[in-house]
Amino acid sequence: MSDCWDPAAFKTRVDGVLRAFLDEEAGHFAAVDDALAPVAEQLRNAAGHGKRLRAAFCYWGWRAAGQPDSDALVRAAASMELVHAAAIVHDDLIDDSGLRHGLPTAHVALEAVLAAASKTRRHPAPRTPGEARDDDRPVRAAARSLAMLVGDHLMALAGQLFVTSGLPAAYLARARGLWAVLARELVAGECLEILHTGGPPDTGTSLKVVRYKTAKYTVEHPLLIGGLLAGATPALRDTYSAYGLPLGEAFQLRDDLLGLFGDPERTGKAGLDDLRAHRPTALLAETWQAADASQRELLADLLGRSDLDGTHLRDVRDLMLELKAPQRVERMILARVERATRALDHAGTPPHARRALRELARRATDRIH
Repeated sequence: MSDCWDPAAFKTRVDGVLRAFLDEEAGHFAAVDDALAPVAEQLRNAAGHGKRLRAAFCYWGWRAAGQPDSDALVRAAASMELVHAAAIVHDDLIDDSGLRHGLPTAHVALEAVLAAASKTRRHPAPRTPGEARDDDRPVRAAARSLAMLVGDHLMALAGQLFVTSGLPAAYLARARGLWAVLARELVAGECLEILHTGGPPDTGTSLKVVRYKTAKYTVEHPLLIGGLLAGATPALRDTYSAYGLPLGEAFQLRDDLLGLFGDPERTGKAGLDDLRAHRPTALLAETWQAADASQRELLADLLGRSDLDGTHLRDVRDLMLELKAPQRVERMILARVERATRALDHAGTPPHARRALRELARRATDRIH
């Protein structure tokens, strides 16, 4: 790959790595028993979508440190997408989300398969009192358990792809410690969101959730892993963090805006998910802070309800716009992007790497889905 970066060509390379790796793993998994075929299918399809931003940040963490293009590095970078795939499965399960990229989420897809299978079972012999049938077990609970295990396995596969990337063992050893940090902080962020879901909306709390649940593993950690693999200096790694943390926060703030104001046909997500789950988003916190007593009463009546419809969504959107909460979140995004790109001015990195990282900042925050 030349110094003139082609995002589409890079995505094609990463897609090819992931497709081949997950096809092979799904085959091994299904070979254990025919009953595992639906689970294997979820593994095969787990990383089928996305712009490959996390892989790109890892790649440019490597290139910005002066290293050349490398197929082995692209394989290592692709492992960041499996971390994301694992996080998505777990996040959708925790939030009970039904859609992702316009398709059923893992637990929903598995539930449909299990439900269809349960209807075809036959029990010719009558049951004795107290005897349980296999299909008496709640299908939904079984599907959620299977999805949890899919997410767990995807995280393990991320590590496997990384260590079998073809990079020298000495290079891989440089980044080993950061993998533990990545996993710890990702889980900590998810735990913080669970613990604060349903609680009083607070912008500071929301931004801390954003930082640990999304920002670090989306931008900062991939950059640092790429840099460590390349032997980046401590000063350059500090620049990566100064760029990566605010940009990762801006990425999630944009995602929160799209969650409520985006077109589900384009975002692939249900617009009411955040309201039904009463998630601690900065958008909700900014709305709550600006609301008067009657407006807070309206919000409190809607948050966390499972029976919300399009009328409720429109009411909440109107209230947020009236209180200028989206505009404040937009300013938060802009400030973070500016802070991130300014950090690159002191990076001491090659001009082509700075250009690529500025383009990645734009792609991460100026998007429709």
